[in-house]
Amino acid sequence: MKAFDDYETLISAEREVRDNYMLLASCVLPRPIAFVSTVSAVGVANLAPFSFFNAAGAKPPTVLFCPAVTRDGTEKDTLRNIRETGEFVVNVVPYAIRDGMNETAFAFPPDVSEFDTAGFSMLSSRYVKPARVAESPIHMECKLTQIVPIGSGPQSSSICIGEVLCFHTARDVLASDGNLDVEKLDLVGRLGGDGYSTTRDRFSLRRPSGKSAPESNRG
Repeated sequence: MKAFDDYETLISAEREVRDNYMLLASCVLPRPIAFVSTVSAVGVANLAPFSFFNAAGAKPPTVLFCPAVTRDGTEKDTLRNIRETGEFVVNVVPYAIRDGMNETAFAFPPDVSEFDTAGFSMLSSRYVKPARVAESPIHMECKLTQIVPIGSGPQSSSICIGEVLCFHTARDVLASDGNLDVEKLDLVGRLGGDGYSTTRDRFSLRRPSGKSAPESNRG
């Protein structure tokens, strides 16, 4: 393996927030996309994508995503809705709905539903009020566990942690062994800037056995 021996050190405290964001978004990639549906206290459905997203545990099954505060200090509709209702649905994003997903990233007013503007269909959820996205093959109905603020003011963020109450999986994306077929899912991920990636180029690595460790360091 080649070792790098020439580095440039960038001090985050000496850089603009936007510059740190762009660099961070280019370091952590590809990032999965949480297509989050919520509903406001007055019943307006909201839909928005978030690429600071991941699984957080299996007992109980838990996911997290991180909505940011806008540059003018306004909380995003998704975060406000979750504060008000304590519920959300995470839908996954296959390549086929990439354009519609991108449309929902626009900052529409709170009284406008992105389901309508981007042409997505609603499916009723079983345990929570927010609707599921019919064009997405996987839905996770979530109950809010905790909101953890990261920083404060404009361009800060919050970690929204939710317990997955149930999973909905389209039969079309199931493999013969009952697990999900990654090829059939055809999900997209976020890169830096306007870049995205797919899950079509894949490889496998066996889990390590530890045989390469010195005898003195084993077990």
